[in-house]
Amino acid sequence: MEFNSELYFITDSTPYEQAEFLFRVEEALKGGVTLMQLREKNRTTREYIELAKAVHEISRRYNVPLIIDDRVDVMLASDAEGVHLGAEDMALATARRIIGKDKILGATAKTVPVAKAAYEAGADYLGVGAIFPTTTKVKTIITSVETLNDIVNTVPIPVNAIGGLNPSNMDVLKGVNIAGVCAVSAIMKADSPKLAAENMLKKFREIKG
Repeated sequence: MEFNSELYFITDSTPYEQAEFLFRVEEALKGGVTLMQLREKNRTTREYIELAKAVHEISRRYNVPLIIDDRVDVMLASDAEGVHLGAEDMALATARRIIGKDKILGATAKTVPVAKAAYEAGADYLGVGAIFPTTTKVKTIITSVETLNDIVNTVPIPVNAIGGLNPSNMDVLKGVNIAGVCAVSAIMKADSPKLAAENMLKKFREIKG
């Protein structure tokens, strides 16, 4: 499946009631999000699937692929376009066999060897970071821009930078041939998710030249 990861929005529903969360998701999509990941660490399987279906209904209207974080079963149950797996999740090769060749398989990589292994196991794109410290409730290890650049030059699949990125600090990525940037808090917690998404995308395209 073809996809554009210029502006990869990763959700965080924890501060919001569901109606407000879904409103913010749609506003971000209106602002130009090109790929979206639903990330839920604390829901039951049933809750995760129900929320995924609700979010997928919105993302389809904007022709933006929905990626499910961590859970192949939730991806299949909600018919989302892909799944993103980290080091502690299902093995990438196993996931690829289960989801088939037409779904998007994303992976997290913080080193060149992990990036190469992920590509060889069937990953379609990589998320690399954290470039800056983050405020999300996930474990973060800082990844240097030099390592990011090395990974970009090692694998032929799209690489996205992630971790504390916003329009004011993205200049550090100039000259690195990434496919796009990921944003959680910069969009999710913004007064206007639509405006925040517009500004992120504009800044990314500026630094890409």
